[in-house]
Amino acid sequence: MRIAFFLTAMVLLLLSCTVALADDTAAYLPPAGYDQKQEGVEYYTLQAKSYFSTTCGKFRDCLVYLPAGYNPETAYPVLYLLHGIGGNHLEWTGGKPDVILGNMLAEGTAVPMIVVTPNIKAFPAGVSSSNIYSQETFKAFDNFINDLRDDLMPFIRENYNILEGRENTAVAGLSMGGREALYIGLKMQDTFGYVGAFEPAPGVLAYFNEGGLFTEDEFKLRDDLDTFVMIVAGTWDNVVGTFPKVYSDTLTKNGSAHVFYETQGGHDFTVWKNGLYNFAKCIFGAGK
Repeated sequence: MRIAFFLTAMVLLLLSCTVALADDTAAYLPPAGYDQKQEGVEYYTLQAKSYFSTTCGKFRDCLVYLPAGYNPETAYPVLYLLHGIGGNHLEWTGGKPDVILGNMLAEGTAVPMIVVTPNIKAFPAGVSSSNIYSQETFKAFDNFINDLRDDLMPFIRENYNILEGRENTAVAGLSMGGREALYIGLKMQDTFGYVGAFEPAPGVLAYFNEGGLFTEDEFKLRDDLDTFVMIVAGTWDNVVGTFPKVYSDTLTKNGSAHVFYETQGGHDFTVWKNGLYNFAKCIFGAGK
């Protein structure tokens, strides 16, 4: 009964968000001051955490954002929010998720959730690269799926009161983090019910003579699960270019319903904050 209810709710949520974002451009323009602290509003608090990664053979860092009024006796859904190729677990502090989500909670447009921003450059112990565009760096990013599944998620589960199930678990990211969110979300559809990719980087699909994380035919959502996917593109993005649209078109070609929209901005937090705002409106039942 619970599964049937969730599947029905996910279908309705996907339809409502898709219609709103596709047909009404004003629907994905955040209100003025959405990323600024407002008088009388309580905001998320941040905790710096370190966990041991068996995947990497070393301790790794992350930030955990807790909603205002966090109660350890209450269980919360979890959003894993991923950084870009030149960043680390601190990069999203520049996007003010604590402020954006705090304002949304006060307005009733998002639900209370725990947000985790990890370092997704999962280099094995003793391995590193000073070149952020090296194959070693790309492999480290792609290795994060193992660190997330085997180390970080169990750490969060052990240390925080979280709601279990894919209907309570989301992954999203900016640029390279958007690439990894698509990779993780589609590889682990049993685990993640929501996937957000804000100006996702190339590499999810093969391009030129480079291999991809999926073939075109593999890049699709399972028919037996309802997964909410949102892909955001910036109109002036000269870094990842048309790759977000390519990913969207491939999902469409494969019959996988999802949300895709463009918003004004370059490859920067103007677009990434917009993506977080709209994604948060559509996850964990916030759109009901």
